[in-house]
Amino acid sequence: MARIVVADDDVDIRELVEFKLSMLGHEIVAVGDGAAAVEACQAQRPDLAVLDVMMPGTSGLDAIRLIRADPALVDLPVILLTARAQESDVETGFDSGADDYITKPFSPRELASRVEALLARAQGGVS
Repeated sequence: MARIVVADDDVDIRELVEFKLSMLGHEIVAVGDGAAAVEACQAQRPDLAVLDVMMPGTSGLDAIRLIRADPALVDLPVILLTARAQESDVETGFDSGADDYITKPFSPRELASRVEALLARAQGGVS
């Protein structure tokens, strides 16, 4: 079981992601914006973060930059989940430090597969 921070300002999407990942046995910390995501990550380091890009206040891109700037979180796996599907948006997401990029609308099954793959890769790198 992994601890996953999920940040999305859309309650329906946040609850869908939270439901799907909790069904896999993960502990989910769901928040509504990037600032709360960074705070949640700093309060108790999760195993993974799933961040929406476009959120009020601190965007997902700003949040990932803050996470990467924190020595305790620099290697935290992060998935960006966003409606921004242009090639330049994807490039910006990866340039900001994302480990994966999923566009909305998304398949909950695909999200689950990518989360599991990223967690497996992260755990493999630690041991």
